Order: sequence, then C-alpha cells, then structure tokens
Amino acid sequence: SLQHLSWLLGTRAAVKHSLIFSLTASSGVRDIPEFLGSVLVDEVQAGYCDSNIKTAEPKVDWMRKFMKENPQQLEWYVNKCIESQHFFRATIDSLVKRLNQTRGAHILQRMSGCEWDDETGEIRGYIQYGYDGEDFIALDLQTLTWIASKPEAFITKLRWDADQAELDDYKYYYVHLYPDWLKKYVQYANSSLQRTGTITQPEIHTVLYSICFFTFIYLFLLFVRMVCVRA
Repeated sequence: SLQHLSWLLGTRAAVKHSLIFSLTASSGVRDIPEFLGSVLVDEVQAGYCDSNIKTAEPKVDWMRKFMKENPQQLEWYVNKCIESQHFFRATIDSLVKRLNQTRGAHILQRMSGCEWDDETGEIRGYIQYGYDGEDFIALDLQTLTWIASKPEAFITKLRWDADQAELDDYKYYYVHLYPDWLKKYVQYANSSLQRTGTITQPEIHTVLYSICFFTFIYLFLLFVRMVCVRA
C-alpha cells in the first residue's frame, strides 16, 4: 500500500484514512448468522461480531493490543453488537409489515463511518441504509435530516427526523468521537507497521463469503422484482 511504501522509503505521504462500520441483518436467509458486523480501518477488517458468537472480536494484532489497553471500548463494541441485532430485527419486521411484503428473504444493511485527511484535517461522516438490494435512506450530517432514497422510506424519514436526541448523538459520534477513534487506530496500526514491517492480515474469509452471498441475494431479489413488474 501507499502507506506501507512510505514507511519503507522513510517518507510520509498524505493519506485519507477511513473507519467503516458495516452492519447486515437478514430474515429468511439460511446458513448464515442473522446479523453480521465488521469494523474496517483503512479497508482492513479490524473487528467482527455476529448473532452466533454474540460478542465482538478484534481481528488484527494492533487492534487486540488496543482493546487490551482500552477494555471499556471492547465492552462498548460488544454492547453495540447486541443492541444492533435487536434494532435491525425490529426494523426488518416493521418494514415487511408496512410495505405489505411476504416473509421471504429480506436484507437490511447499514454502511456508516468517517474519513479523515491527515494532511488537511478534513473529516467527513456518513450513515446510509440499504434494504433488499436498493438504497433506502441516508442521513445528512450537515442538516441533521434523513434523506429518503425512495418513496417507501418517507415514513421512516419522518419518524427518524422527529428524534432530535438521536440526531444529536449521530452528529457527536460521526463528526467527533469516531474520527478521534480513527486517529488512535491509525497510530496503533502505524506502530505495528514500524515494529514488524507488516500488518497482520485478518481472517477475512467469513466477511468475503458474506459479502459475496449477500450480493447474490441482492441480485436475486432484484431479478424477482423485475419479473414481477413485467408480469
């Protein structure tokens, strides 16, 4: 990577760092956990949780070291993993009923996080949801209003726009807290890189399998929807 090369050459290149929280819940899909969550730092999986293991696990050495030295943050991730499972399950149930859908396969995803430019200091946070393979709703952190990507999401927008306390929390997390975490994670990752000359890669087969599987389900759901429309 550019960052790795800069260390080897003894130079420092400006880098845009990223912290991504990828959460996926499914209903009516067999052979995989109903809920999957991953934390990615600069596109490397640093943490993982799912509804089967019912806990959060660091996936790289530097994150294990960080969590050992900051146990309260590991506890936060464990609690968030459990809370998110309940929220996603309830949200899918609500959408299925409100959209008058059948109890077949349904998938709800949230991609959120922040980016930090270590040269300019610029920070950008984002939160967006997808449902059954299509963009559903996203939060504008500038205006603190939800933007419905399709008419079916408008009721959700109205409900979530009315929760000002939650909106204020989102702004704090994605504009202030998570960028601070990202900076600390980058420091630990860089320290590991300087010490060993390499960053231990996580076991990503579970995440890659899940991404491929959910992509297949998305395409299948879109195909079924197109067939129904034509019929």
